[in-house]
Amino acid sequence: MKIIVDAMGGDNAPQEIVKGAAMAAQELGAEVILVGRGEDILRSFQELGFKDLPSGIEVANASQVVDMEDDPSTVTKTKTDSSMTVGLKLLHDGGGDAMVSAGSTGALLSGATLIVKRIRGIRRAALAPVLPTAGNSGTLLVDCGANAECTPEYLLQFAFMGYYYAKTHFNVDNPRVGLLNIGTEETKGSELYKEAHKLLRQACDEGRINFIGNVESRSVMDGVCEVIVCDGFAGNILLKGLEGMGSFLMGEVRKIFTKSTKTKLAAAALKDDFSDLKRRMDASEVGGVAMLGISKPVIKAHGSSDARAVKNAIRQAMSVVERDVCGDIAANVQFMKVANPAEQQ
Repeated sequence: MKIIVDAMGGDNAPQEIVKGAAMAAQELGAEVILVGRGEDILRSFQELGFKDLPSGIEVANASQVVDMEDDPSTVTKTKTDSSMTVGLKLLHDGGGDAMVSAGSTGALLSGATLIVKRIRGIRRAALAPVLPTAGNSGTLLVDCGANAECTPEYLLQFAFMGYYYAKTHFNVDNPRVGLLNIGTEETKGSELYKEAHKLLRQACDEGRINFIGNVESRSVMDGVCEVIVCDGFAGNILLKGLEGMGSFLMGEVRKIFTKSTKTKLAAAALKDDFSDLKRRMDASEVGGVAMLGISKPVIKAHGSSDARAVKNAIRQAMSVVERDVCGDIAANVQFMKVANPAEQQ
């Protein structure tokens, strides 16, 4: 398989992107197509000590770069020779099996929707980051910001897409799906969430997904489910809140362990344990955020991704391709639709 990588996207492009692609080719056996300014890509390889392109690496030239100031909704039309646009067109045309970019999230989502297209029958694509949780490998949050306003059908589709992706990412046969809400009772929440609860319960009763009911935000980090479903507005608040709290707590722990000689000695004794905790909290270990609902795999790496994060994003893309997550979603779209009352008459 071939993974297309936007070499010019992100804060550390192209150096860290190129380095991460080289690591993926060497360590994972990945075939990578780096899209971007050819001279800059080749110069980065030379700075890494490569006289020639490493085995498994190709370069597709693109003269323009998508900047964070560009309008996400139109940039793939105004910058038709940008690394992001060329990469997405290459993916659409079958030149690669998946794409990874650390560039603008809005531009990538808009471009993927317009160029690569959504899976037929999927109403909206969703962003699905993995949250670190206690007792297991994490929880998939669907959606974290792509869709601020949703319908019950959107949430139903988010649940199905998250269910199939979680099977691959967490390597579990029957992932648990929870609906983010203000209480665990099925009568809690707005009309949107009450109706979504009914649809998810019906899908569970039919054996389509493993719906466990409503989940309060305080329980998300306990690892009660592999997939947590919500609209993008609530999901983004949850995600940013957890990021802020995590940063605060790590900072406070650091202060405690550097306060005195006694606490410094304790920190030294617990160094390996804290290193493991830091690794679990590190987004670079996951690699990126999957854009679920697009007809071919698209992974959004963090804007500040280093080489390790890029390598892991490529690993993530390879896994989605190997397990044919997009195919699983497409094959089950018929179970994710809500009939329009007008169509039933």
